[in-house]
Amino acid sequence: MFAEKLDDLYQLCLLVTGDHERAEKCFVTGLEHCFKANGIFRDWARSWAKRVIIQIAIRELQPHPGVASSFSIPVATHMCNFPREGEKHFELAAVLVLADFERFVFVMSVLEGYSDHDCALLLGCTRRQIKAARSLAVVQLMESRLTPFSKGAHFQEFEEVNL
Repeated sequence: MFAEKLDDLYQLCLLVTGDHERAEKCFVTGLEHCFKANGIFRDWARSWAKRVIIQIAIRELQPHPGVASSFSIPVATHMCNFPREGEKHFELAAVLVLADFERFVFVMSVLEGYSDHDCALLLGCTRRQIKAARSLAVVQLMESRLTPFSKGAHFQEFEEVNL
């Protein structure tokens, strides 16, 4: 399972950590943790591995609302594709320059589909802070003219339901 999805797992690491160096560290630590674990059902392994990676990244970066980000400017801009979630395309650079907390919330809630409750538990904050951070992230992505969705209808649906 891991050999098939290494690119997806690394991309998740990059999105939540904000730079390649921290992403590599998170990726390696996450894979080590996953390989040491016993008794994970194959059907759950992918979502479990993603959650492990997100938890490691949270411990590493400790994102909190209102705390300055420690991102590095990405060298290259390219498109990321998340076909498992539908037609969601966005510029990687636009997400990487979000503040740590907003980036975590955007990746977890919008791209990975975590509920506000789960995001709040993992990030140690309130659901209100999750909603505010997601709204801010979406606004910043829109202002950068790099919309998070390839089709306007998807964004309108997201905005109506989640904002």
